[in-house]
Amino acid sequence: MTVKQLSVFVENKPGKLMEALEALAESGIDLRAISLADTSDFGILRAIVNRPDHAYEVLSESGFLVKTNNVLAVVIGDKPGGLASVVRLLSEGNVNIEYTYAFVAHSRDNAYVILRVDNNDEAVNILTKNKVTLLTEKELYSM
Repeated sequence: MTVKQLSVFVENKPGKLMEALEALAESGIDLRAISLADTSDFGILRAIVNRPDHAYEVLSESGFLVKTNNVLAVVIGDKPGGLASVVRLLSEGNVNIEYTYAFVAHSRDNAYVILRVDNNDEAVNILTKNKVTLLTEKELYSM
């Protein structure tokens, strides 16, 4: 139960992020989650979109270096300690979290996070065994 994430290398210059986002928008691709981390020379735009294969093509054709990988979309209770409880499960199962970022959905009861881990299969096993809800691509794209 993983979802496809795009990692786009964007030059750290005015207008470059806009170019990537406008290329997606002009192709009718809708963002579901987004994160941007930067260095002095470039940024890594991580995005979950409703049509990842098409987005990959659009961005590549627009001159961006794009990679895809599989991540987990996790539903957690929107309360203090909700994320900590999920992180504890993975930590106790010896699964390393490489990075995480949250995304917004229309819910008062739940929060949603993307987790990039070193072992998706083991993480899915641990989380489902502990009744943590993972979103499928279809569920995530329809939010």
